[in-house]
Amino acid sequence: MIGFVIALVMGGVMGWLASMVMNRDASMGIFWNVIVGCIGSVLGRFLYGFIGGESARLRDSAFNIETLVVAFVGAVVLLGIVNLIQRGRVR
Repeated sequence: MIGFVIALVMGGVMGWLASMVMNRDASMGIFWNVIVGCIGSVLGRFLYGFIGGESARLRDSAFNIETLVVAFVGAVVLLGIVNLIQRGRVR
């Protein structure tokens, strides 16, 4: 149970950081930051495995710098896709 709560909190932080980088912070609340962070983490893990990273290594520890970077990059990519769909540009 505590791991789930930590995943939600870290998802919120990663989503918030990604929304600040992508200049969407004013249009997103805490709920959407958590959603973007969690989905971005899954997307980042998929992309990391696709480009040749060892995704099994990410499962060894739920809280390390590599996992956080992969989650952040996934959230930024997700927000870039959302911007592209909504506004016609990545920003």
